[in-house]
Amino acid sequence: MKRLVKIVAVVVLAIVVAGLAYGGKGYLDALADADQLRVRADALIADGRGGNDLGEGRLDDLLKVQDPAFRDHGGIDMSTPGAGVTTVTQSLAKRLAFENFRPGIGKIRQTGYALGLEARLSKGEIMALWLDTLEMGRGPDGWMTGFFDASQTIFGAPPAEIGRTEFLKLVAVMIAPGKYDLQGTDAELVERTARIARLTKGECAPLDNGDVWLEGCR
Repeated sequence: MKRLVKIVAVVVLAIVVAGLAYGGKGYLDALADADQLRVRADALIADGRGGNDLGEGRLDDLLKVQDPAFRDHGGIDMSTPGAGVTTVTQSLAKRLAFENFRPGIGKIRQTGYALGLEARLSKGEIMALWLDTLEMGRGPDGWMTGFFDASQTIFGAPPAEIGRTEFLKLVAVMIAPGKYDLQGTDAELVERTARIARLTKGECAPLDNGDVWLEGCR
């Protein structure tokens, strides 16, 4: 029995060490990529495609839905109501660090990469890169990538110049871009947009950390 316990302990220790090493690799990869990512992010910001270019108060509205503690956390947030298991930084890491992301063990490297991004880039730079790489669903010419591009494609104007409801529709599709239709009448998109509107007005709140679908605002 004691021998079995020792074997199990060794196996568990090996798994933990391997996980830490895999996460550490992600962290180091982010540090190595940071300089070129900073150049890319600063170019986006200079071109008026950063978080502060969404329009007055709109970055705050977006963060209430996607990552309420974004400005304060270091890349991970497992407690804030509505945040879910993936922060903005982790979401960006998934798109930057993987050609084909697989849940499970991939989450370890994703988190390490996110921590590396937080160590080297500003919050504004992370936000600009995230907005530019977002998957936004189907448009008239095919799949859309980037929040600003989707706004221009669907509504004919940048985010700061479209209506509040239109802006919240763009926010609404990010949770499942293949599920919703920005081009036509989509009852499910209308419902999610209404929930987000209530949330951003302070009329409701997520039930808990995992309430990314905003059942608390039904």
